[in-house]
Amino acid sequence: MLGFDSLSIQWPYAFWVFLLLPICGLIYWRMFQPANWLSNQSTNYKNAKRWQYAHAFFIFVGLCCLFFALTRPRAILYIPSRLDTIMLAIDTSGSMRADDIKPSRIDAAITAIKDFINAQPPQVRIGIVTIASTAALRQAPTTERLDLLQALENIPLQPGSALGSGIVIALANLLPGSGIDAEKIITESDGGAKTSPSSQPLGKSNQINLEPGSNRSMAIVLITDGQSNMGPDVLKMAELAANHGVKIHTVGVGTEEGTVIKSQGISMRVRLDETLLKKIANATQGEYYKATSNTELKRIYESLGLTIRFEKQQLTEITSPVMALGLLCILLGCLLSLHRFGRVV
Repeated sequence: MLGFDSLSIQWPYAFWVFLLLPICGLIYWRMFQPANWLSNQSTNYKNAKRWQYAHAFFIFVGLCCLFFALTRPRAILYIPSRLDTIMLAIDTSGSMRADDIKPSRIDAAITAIKDFINAQPPQVRIGIVTIASTAALRQAPTTERLDLLQALENIPLQPGSALGSGIVIALANLLPGSGIDAEKIITESDGGAKTSPSSQPLGKSNQINLEPGSNRSMAIVLITDGQSNMGPDVLKMAELAANHGVKIHTVGVGTEEGTVIKSQGISMRVRLDETLLKKIANATQGEYYKATSNTELKRIYESLGLTIRFEKQQLTEITSPVMALGLLCILLGCLLSLHRFGRVV
């Protein structure tokens, strides 16, 4: 599809060729005078006259296209495609054992993730990051679906939740050449140093801040109950992703009421923190999805599979397709003339 609002001309002086149109029209009229020629035919004059205008119209449009092609037009081409890379960041903290979603938050999430992976086109690369007291790359981005499904087996749950660490590790694997030093960011946050998504933790990155959500070839899907209590500030890491144009789609697993779980003899209620997840999604121009049941989780991943598409945009010379359109119109005009009059007139 063409973006006509981006149309530009490389040879504007070629527009002078359009002065030939009235000359061509005059020559055509002098060579073929329809009233005199049609009066000698056995067909109805008025009916034939309509056909005359039809074929002449297509020939005229074809000539306009050919003349316009001489100006070497360029336009933005919108090419529908799918995301190149998706990083799945999965919360594996102890609160994901909660059973307010049956059989448990983590089991329901992994089941839906498997369905999501199987639904993606084979060319889409998918990676997996697990998040607990720290975050780790479970599976580097790959198109091998079997490797991804195996990586989801026997994921252990651990205390703590460092969502910020998960985001920065997912981002570093999406943009390996950006200079994002995930290890440095996490280390400095653990040591109490103040981290800024636009300063030292980026190392020697020369990355120019992009518009949030503008990097349409990749995305992060964060699956969590929204509780983060360790690692770098999660909103600052969302800002870092936004500065690189990467969207973060957040999926809230659990219910607002939550449930009580026991850990090391201590009982505590774990609730879904929707506010934080909405802030993360909004900061990166992503979407927030709420999952309160296994069925809803499946629908969420189905909708993600439909919505995380992008359109590649590039400025391209369209001389050839415009010329082809012109030749097609002229050919159609000639065929109409042959069909009605038995010759090209």
